[in-house]
Amino acid sequence: MGVPGPADRRVPDPLGAATGILDVTQGGIQAGGCRPGDAGRTLAAMAKTKTAGATRRPGPRTARPQPAPEFPGCTPVHLPRAELEEDQRLEYWDGATQTAWISEPPSPYHEVPSRRMIALVGRIAQVRGAHIESYGSMELRQQDGPQSIMQADESVYLHPGTARLPGPSAMVIGVDDFPDVVLEVDHTTDVRRGKLGLYQSWGFPEIWVEVPDRTAPSRPRGRRPGLTIHLLQDGAYRTAPESLAFPGWTAEEIHAALNEPEPSTRTIAVLERVGTVLGEREGTGPDDDPLLRAHRRRGFERGVERGFERGVERGMERGIERGRAEGERELLCRQAALKFDEDTARQLAVLLEHAGPDRFKRAAVGIIECKTSGELLARVTRKGARLT
Repeated sequence: MGVPGPADRRVPDPLGAATGILDVTQGGIQAGGCRPGDAGRTLAAMAKTKTAGATRRPGPRTARPQPAPEFPGCTPVHLPRAELEEDQRLEYWDGATQTAWISEPPSPYHEVPSRRMIALVGRIAQVRGAHIESYGSMELRQQDGPQSIMQADESVYLHPGTARLPGPSAMVIGVDDFPDVVLEVDHTTDVRRGKLGLYQSWGFPEIWVEVPDRTAPSRPRGRRPGLTIHLLQDGAYRTAPESLAFPGWTAEEIHAALNEPEPSTRTIAVLERVGTVLGEREGTGPDDDPLLRAHRRRGFERGVERGFERGVERGMERGIERGRAEGERELLCRQAALKFDEDTARQLAVLLEHAGPDRFKRAAVGIIECKTSGELLARVTRKGARLT
């Protein structure tokens, strides 16, 4: 794979001895698979070249052939370009050699982290108040020079409204914008020895490599569960403790979330935290998400409706109480008129208007016991009067 750059520029692999050294030259890229002693011979050759360059002028350089990237867990097969099928599952296709590397049929343990990532990112998008687009395992196509095709396990665009998104068939390097994050699931593979170097040479800004907690017999040795974040800095990947695209989301938190059957309370709090930070950067929030906005509106409407219903119920209760009091007052006034006179009844009606239960009881007892209207009215107005 041709990569522009200074001759003999060597980039240390951030994963160290597990992958060897990434050799990026004008002639191609060698990813991983270094044999014992290669590094020493390489450094000696570089020193010899540097010494010779001090005494003679540099001349034209002939690019030396580079070994092809390695794809553990995959089977290489000859596959002409004309026989490539749409949506065909493969790890990598090299147009120069017409070779495709085919991985094992994907198991649920391989597919689940990608599906969970979509759900997790969707929740972050709701809190952030802006859509995030997921493209799944789309083709990544390099068309400069010999064509090559690679497939990612999951690809995410944080700003689909402004990005140059991939077309219906593939994401084309140099034409479409890079995804903000690409997820690779190493269930039975090891992307460090092949795909990671290609991602680096093509310029992808952020790669997540997830090794699920559930293992498989065919998993390469040394692949321990966990998630590693690779950020492109000065043309080379460096491992980082947290994501750049999703600020504050740590590798440990992402790995835990991708391996949970259901989001835990801790994960939900993390998603809310990350979504809030993204929203604050862009001036958006949950009310800008159509779904959450609709839920909140319906919640408000239900609250108003329930409040109205409760108010009607309380109003009816008060009405019943008031009606009962009015009926009792009218009955007492009639009894006072019969025993005394109409003037006494009118005065008693005024005293019983808006009166409490005690005054009604004094009036009822007074009508029976009192011999004069004055005695009755005095008893009704006197708080200390006996009730029986």
